[in-house]
Amino acid sequence: MTSAAPHQSILDKPFVLDLFAGPGGLDVAGHALDIPSLGIEWDKSACLTRYAAGLDTLHADVSAVRRSAFESLPPEINVLAGGPPCQTYSVAGHGAGRKNLNKVKEYIERLTAGESDEAIDEDLKTLSDPRTALVLEPLRYAIQATRSPNREKRPYDVIVLEQVPAVEELWHHYAKVLQGTGLPDGTKYKVVVGLLDTETYGVPQKRSRAVLIARREELDAPSLPVPTHRSYGAKEWNRRNEDDQAATGQAHQPTLDEGTAPETEERRETGDKDLQPWRSMGDVLADPVGTHPGRATPFLVRSNYGSSGIPGRRGVRSDRQPAFTVTGRISRFVVFQHLDANIVYEGARFSMNEAGMLQSFPPDYPWSGKAQSQQVGNAVPPLFGAHLLSAALGLPQLDPDALREPWQPATEEQRAKLRSQGCGAADACTDMCPRPEDQAPPRSTARPRKSDKNNSKTSE
Repeated sequence: MTSAAPHQSILDKPFVLDLFAGPGGLDVAGHALDIPSLGIEWDKSACLTRYAAGLDTLHADVSAVRRSAFESLPPEINVLAGGPPCQTYSVAGHGAGRKNLNKVKEYIERLTAGESDEAIDEDLKTLSDPRTALVLEPLRYAIQATRSPNREKRPYDVIVLEQVPAVEELWHHYAKVLQGTGLPDGTKYKVVVGLLDTETYGVPQKRSRAVLIARREELDAPSLPVPTHRSYGAKEWNRRNEDDQAATGQAHQPTLDEGTAPETEERRETGDKDLQPWRSMGDVLADPVGTHPGRATPFLVRSNYGSSGIPGRRGVRSDRQPAFTVTGRISRFVVFQHLDANIVYEGARFSMNEAGMLQSFPPDYPWSGKAQSQQVGNAVPPLFGAHLLSAALGLPQLDPDALREPWQPATEEQRAKLRSQGCGAADACTDMCPRPEDQAPPRSTARPRKSDKNNSKTSE
């Protein structure tokens, strides 16, 4: 890691285009830094959240905007940012993207060599999961900017990308071509790539992200954001009575001393003394703020993830530790609280407000529409996003308390105006919006269904 960023932005007027913008994590970061942004998002519910939050939004397919509406984007946009959908690269998915890494690298080479969009699009149809190709969209936007008459063919000054750790290899390939070959018009960038842990930036959650920060060659070289908090090393869950639960299939009942071993607490007092202790779930959830009533401590959280076919073999953490990675299953995490020193009971599961706060969203962020857990899990943690933008633009690090104030939602008039701009109507989607049936992910062929396995066994 390099030294802290200077206190003067490298750009006079930063303006962010946020691809795959989700419910607004990076835009909330920009808001806290006083940087305007425009998000493109195709999920209707995520757009409803964004409108309710007062965020400028296009309800659209990122690829479709690039192909047919790029010239309508504000020409003053000079920062390209985004986190392409991760399902095909995530270890939680079927892995179509991971299996096609070399093929995707070839597409990166072909794009920077100036091959036509039509030829690339035709070949992309051969991918088993078309979402795999979405990781190419930031590069395609960067190239399109250099061809845009509305922009006077001016390239983006800064590019900021983040994704699951499995995409780090592709970000390194991005860096190789952006620094070496450059874009087809000759524009080159200075690039830094790294794998960062969000708890080292004050997010009360253990989450690793592969990031890329690029600046045009004429600008100073970028650096990764400097950590502000100590890293967290997870303690293995003490799987007591494991033999019994393996035999009976009964889930282990947690006790209050689990997840709070002495070495966990010592971790907060050791390491780099210049860094703050990592932030725990209790740090952000215990006290009342806004409409959040506060959550009584101590409490334990058991994740929804099992292993080896044993439902009870799941991680347990206490309120004195960072949260597990917040995913679309956050509403299934079981929260235990105490009656006395030896008895625990199941308490209320995390509300969407609490789940958002564990992602570092401000309290009372207006989660709207359907699949709110998935929205929360898919979002960029705003505090982490603020560190990325600050490092990319040479701005001072954001005070974490800036995101502790309750979010002020948009008025009905503001929301209607935003939706008119984003959907084409004040209270409805229009033909310009992606169709709901187009938003359903394709059925993956990378992993056979159970019935397929049975059929294949029968035929052998």
